[in-house]
Amino acid sequence: MKKAMFRCLLLLVPTLPLIAAAAPGSSHYLFVWAMEASHPQAADTAMTPAHIAARRDRLGLGNDFLAVFDVGGGPSFGKLVAMLPVGEAVMAHHTNYAEPPNDVLYANDWFGNSTYVFDLRDPVHPRLARKFGSIGAFGYPHSFVYLSNGNTLATFQYSGGFNHAAGGLVEFDLEGRVVRTASAIAPGHPNIRPYSLTVVPKLDRVVTSSADMMGAQVSHVTQIWRLSDLKLLKTMQLPPQPDSFYDTAADSSEPRLLADGKTVVVPTFNCGLFLVQNLAGDNPSLQHVYDFGYRTCEVPIVVGNFLVETMQSGHAIASLDMHDPEHPHEVSRILLAPDEYRIGSPSNRAETVWSSRVMARSIPRSASPLLSAAPAN
Repeated sequence: MKKAMFRCLLLLVPTLPLIAAAAPGSSHYLFVWAMEASHPQAADTAMTPAHIAARRDRLGLGNDFLAVFDVGGGPSFGKLVAMLPVGEAVMAHHTNYAEPPNDVLYANDWFGNSTYVFDLRDPVHPRLARKFGSIGAFGYPHSFVYLSNGNTLATFQYSGGFNHAAGGLVEFDLEGRVVRTASAIAPGHPNIRPYSLTVVPKLDRVVTSSADMMGAQVSHVTQIWRLSDLKLLKTMQLPPQPDSFYDTAADSSEPRLLADGKTVVVPTFNCGLFLVQNLAGDNPSLQHVYDFGYRTCEVPIVVGNFLVETMQSGHAIASLDMHDPEHPHEVSRILLAPDEYRIGSPSNRAETVWSSRVMARSIPRSASPLLSAAPAN
């Protein structure tokens, strides 16, 4: 539980400075996906759905909600302009990483196995379009990606019940109907738990990572799929590196597509970085290309030809030059003060249950950078 809950808040830091990049005179709105918690600092050891009631009581949880703030500048800057409460909160968690072009946002309460779909076309009047739980045998969706055809592709961690077996991928159409599903189960790899994903339209590929949200088991793989029909093409073992101390080449986190639109790198929560080789071919593989030097890393972002990674265990943010993906090199690192990221004493590290997802919308859209404060899990 400590491992799972210890990955939540770090990327809230770089959110607001990006607002300055937007065009003057634009109308901006900041969307925050969060939950009510009367006692957010209370220790919590919930591990299974059987513990949800006790978790809600200990943390004083109310509802999940979507909040909208005006961040367009002027006297109204920071004003809360809308709040839409939805279902009972258990663990408000992931949304799309970027606001989709159709302004339909997926947001989940992961531990509650509830996903809410919001219509944000009128940002000051957000609307709940629909809600879903499990899809057939698949449950506990984690990450959502908007596809060029208007559909949404999601990773589901489990199938057959909570932490029973590997989940898979589910594609939804514009109306929320299921287009297709695909299982991530692969012989010889019992601990697969689809975590996040990146889509590579140029190569008709999807790359998914594997890490269990609750840290109940360790996974050592990354998977390659064909985008057009979601056929699982290969399950690749993360190659261990004998000179990378305490990095077990495990728990791949957030695959990222680089600026060329065809190169994918896969970080791990242990701060390793792997390059997918021969992604378009029949026999893709993984090559270890970098070690960030710490052992608890978070959600990375790609900015042009640079990969920016946050390292929780080192209170650090590093930027890698990825012009040569086989030989990335660090160009900058920020070391934060020890109290810049603190979630409690060592005895109650599970306090980060009140994490939120933040992103912004600008009108016109062409002037709007992504504002994404992503909980790492």
